[in-house]
Amino acid sequence: MVQALARNWWALVLRGVAGVLFGLSAFVWPGVTLLVLVALFGAYSLVDGIFNVVAAIRGADTDRWWVLLISGLLGILIGVWTFVWPDVTALALLYLIAAWAVVTGVLEIVAAVRLRKEIEGEWMLALSGLLSLLFGLYVAFFPGAGALAIVWIIGAYALVSGVLLIALGVRLRSLAHSEMDARPAAGAAA
Repeated sequence: MVQALARNWWALVLRGVAGVLFGLSAFVWPGVTLLVLVALFGAYSLVDGIFNVVAAIRGADTDRWWVLLISGLLGILIGVWTFVWPDVTALALLYLIAAWAVVTGVLEIVAAVRLRKEIEGEWMLALSGLLSLLFGLYVAFFPGAGALAIVWIIGAYALVSGVLLIALGVRLRSLAHSEMDARPAAGAAA
């Protein structure tokens, strides 16, 4: 599983960049309308889902590729949902976001637990998952919060999660490069 993640380090970095851009846009335009919020969230969820599906397909030779596939398909489904029904109410959107964040958080925590014996820094994925889980539960239990507060919470979540994913992707990139550097040395010794 680590090799599949290391080969696809760029997908984590791109997911992180998408999260950072989404988070920054929520802070730069706090008075965003619900329709724009729906479009931004839909785009973020869709891109995140596509990258997870790509990573799952590229890592199909691993034993847990299906976790990324489920997470990716769920992200794509939610992303498409937001574009098909743009007039979704604020409450429905909040519950949709909460469900997506909880499921994504649980899947990221499970992946981090499986990675803990194979790489250092798995805590970044676990922390991202925990933040996602806590964010989803907060939104589910306090849906009456003001729209501006929710926009800022969503922005902060996406920003922090994005930074953590970028950091993990960069760490996995160095792992992939160290494995590639070790291969020629091992071939020369044989």
